[in-house]
Amino acid sequence: MKSFIFPLFLALIGLISSCMKGESVDLIIHNAKVHTMDDSNSIEDAIAIRDGKIIEVGPEREILNRYKADEFIDAGLKEVYPGLTDAHGHIMSYARQMLSVDLVGSRSYNEMLVRIEKYQSKHDRGFIIGRGWDQSRWKDDEMPTNEKLNELFPDIPVCLFRIDGHALLANDYLIEKSDVLNKVMNDNELSSGGYFIYDSLYNFTGVMVDNAMNPILDMLPDFTEKELSDAIMDIQLELLSYGVTGVHEAGLKHNEVKLIQNLIEKDKLHLNIYGMLMPTPENVEFAEKNGIYQKDNLLIRSFKVYADGALGSRGAFLKEAYTDKNEHHGYLTTSLERIKKIAGICESTGYQMNTHAIGDSTNRLILELYEDIYKVNPDHRWRIEHAQIVDPKDFSLFAQAGVFPSVQPSHATSDQLWAFSRLGEHRMEGAYAYNSLLSQFGMIAIGTDFPVEFTDPFLTIHSAVNRKNSENYPGHGFQPEEAITLEQCMRGMTIWAAFAAFQENELGTIEAGKDATIVMFESPVNAPEVYNTNFAYMTFINGKKVYSVE
Repeated sequence: MKSFIFPLFLALIGLISSCMKGESVDLIIHNAKVHTMDDSNSIEDAIAIRDGKIIEVGPEREILNRYKADEFIDAGLKEVYPGLTDAHGHIMSYARQMLSVDLVGSRSYNEMLVRIEKYQSKHDRGFIIGRGWDQSRWKDDEMPTNEKLNELFPDIPVCLFRIDGHALLANDYLIEKSDVLNKVMNDNELSSGGYFIYDSLYNFTGVMVDNAMNPILDMLPDFTEKELSDAIMDIQLELLSYGVTGVHEAGLKHNEVKLIQNLIEKDKLHLNIYGMLMPTPENVEFAEKNGIYQKDNLLIRSFKVYADGALGSRGAFLKEAYTDKNEHHGYLTTSLERIKKIAGICESTGYQMNTHAIGDSTNRLILELYEDIYKVNPDHRWRIEHAQIVDPKDFSLFAQAGVFPSVQPSHATSDQLWAFSRLGEHRMEGAYAYNSLLSQFGMIAIGTDFPVEFTDPFLTIHSAVNRKNSENYPGHGFQPEEAITLEQCMRGMTIWAAFAAFQENELGTIEAGKDATIVMFESPVNAPEVYNTNFAYMTFINGKKVYSVE
């Protein structure tokens, strides 16, 4: 009996002494497939984390022998990646969409009206706002008219936004109350950067596009701070469940910055937010006063500029006329003079300029403008958001001017059904050309543009790698020559997205010294030919578990 107890005693002493050895950390994740996303794309077994930082990543035996921890997580060979970043999203717009009539996916104008009636019977709003209709999903791809809307709601204002936010349908009650027709007709800036849609008899349909919407936008009521805050919490949970730990918020008003700051101060908003400010007087004053602003998980050092409209509502500024609308080229929604002035503000404050550019004409103008900053600062990282239609002759300017492309692959697979009718065959070569953009600049930042598209990063992967939508159409892929690889797509949502926001020293890879912002996925991350989504098993931000399926 003694001969058995003594070796057991020695083994126990050895185990206790080994536990007393080693450096203390807060958490060790082991038995994992850790995709570091470093330069060599190495895969390791374990991570040691302390005070929200990655202390070391490496082979399991080395990590377990070198460190003792307060908590151990056996990953069961699950794949671990840096937390994903959506490099172009709209949390505030999504929050308002969640509180408005949900028109996303409406298959007809009549279905849209039914949804509005159901919403109003439940909420009894004094001002009805809906978001998400898309006429390209309807049988004839024709913009709606407000006749039936007027019949249903003759004495209450109704404003219904198209999916891209660049067009709206208003009822006559709202049109008369806003005096939008007179205001736009008498304002050159509004009329040159937008338009009204009339029917064949030249009757106003109630549809306004881009700057023509502004008088309506100026009088829209907002939801309460509590309503918006609660919606943001729901959005955060949705993103964390996908392993998305950061968002480049593409266009913040001054009051929205305050709302986000308030949620962070209350320890409610944990997502890393890279804020792009709208270039309003209040925000310019903020930038000039604060310079580059970093407070906890909020970083602000950029301005968002809307240079043109959207392709779906024919507001994108094209070099040649729209194939399905003769003599119409689209337009700049912000004058070139104003864009240049904003560029000067960005240069003087050290802020990045992130310009919404859809059409090939707009992309050319912005690329030429950015050349000036490149001469002063080759590492400016000024971005073109979307870079959706680019003249093939202009691709080289991305490299020459050091312009960072920020793209959304799911736009390609959503727009494929009608893009050809807008552009014609000869312009498709430079449309949604993510592989071509990548080959020029060497990096692309990848996002979704939610709520225009879904937040699901695995739909983004499917769109980028297979060039198919969630219904796996088309079978051969949409312009498959512009597909990128799975690794390139993951880099676009991790280290390249971090680089696009000057955060590559803190985020984007799993390496010693960086923030322990990581995600463990339920299933392996891959890009099967048939769309299949995935979810986070656990999500960590700065070493804190912020989401778990358990």
